[in-house]
Amino acid sequence: MKVVRYAENPLVQPSDIEPHLEQSEVIGAFNAGTAKLRNETILLLRVAERPVSSDNEHVSAVWYDPDAQGLRTLEFNLNDEALDFRDSRVIRYKNKSQWSYLTSVSYLRVARSTDGRHFIVDKEPLLFPNNRYEAFGVEDPRITQIEGRFYITYSVVSTEGVGVGLAETEDFVTVRRHGLIFPPENKDVVLFPERVNGKFFALHRPVPSGVGQPEVWIAQSDNLEHWGNHQHLIGLREGRWDSRRMGAGAVPIKTDKGWLEIYHGADHNDRYCMGALLLDVNNPAKVIARSDEPILTPTEPYETEGFFGNVVFSCGAVVEDDVVKLYYGVADTAMACAQFSLREILDSLTYVEPGAE
Repeated sequence: MKVVRYAENPLVQPSDIEPHLEQSEVIGAFNAGTAKLRNETILLLRVAERPVSSDNEHVSAVWYDPDAQGLRTLEFNLNDEALDFRDSRVIRYKNKSQWSYLTSVSYLRVARSTDGRHFIVDKEPLLFPNNRYEAFGVEDPRITQIEGRFYITYSVVSTEGVGVGLAETEDFVTVRRHGLIFPPENKDVVLFPERVNGKFFALHRPVPSGVGQPEVWIAQSDNLEHWGNHQHLIGLREGRWDSRRMGAGAVPIKTDKGWLEIYHGADHNDRYCMGALLLDVNNPAKVIARSDEPILTPTEPYETEGFFGNVVFSCGAVVEDDVVKLYYGVADTAMACAQFSLREILDSLTYVEPGAE
């Protein structure tokens, strides 16, 4: 399959963005939801900022305090034996009864382009943490246009866990929150762009803490806020590129063969790749075909090196006739784009036996 990465990659990176918070630095601009608004390509970036520590012996964390209705910054001593700093993204107490803190806070900020390659980032966030369920940030949005409005699903992170919020906008200037639509632990929620047999459909990824695996499920709704009839859709595959975790990526694309979903999978080496899934057009809970091999793997330096390397992770695509423009986060750091032939993606899939998924 032919994959054409843009020569301009990475399209948006931390150095392109002024920090929103005082005494902080932007360390990531990635995993953006994607939409078309008139003549503009919209990237709704997940922007990660972290406080600049006072010296080399301390690391800081920032979070939204619902009691104070504002952000608080805490500073931790790197020599504190009660703390675990091995993961640069998290400050963990070795005593499991105390919660962890993130070393950065994420929020959602719009980048706009008239050619899909050169982007200008808005000065202010579109969605910024403002309640207890968003205390550690809002992350990894997906954007679906349904009946003339744009609906944004996004992960909310707090001490209660990771859940999924819903918001809507017409112009990516003003936005209205609808609250949580999937409670913890869940993420990677993607809405289908139209009703099927009168119902809205969503893909989601529960994270079981006991038995079970982080795999893709599908649910139905009458109103986009209350979801039910949950069904398991696809599972992990031992020894494959999607053996450890997976989740929905781009908004499903309606084709003459069915709904095409581009999803991410990670293996036991935490290498994230993108693959594809074909669902029945009239019954999206029915799997027709699936990628044996990924359609996009991390090979370029901007994909293999960064805050968290060996990651390609898409939250959106723009489809124009046979061209799929897949916008994707690279190494949890920046944004890139690659073009595919829609027909070649469909032709690369392996049809599954009934009941195999």
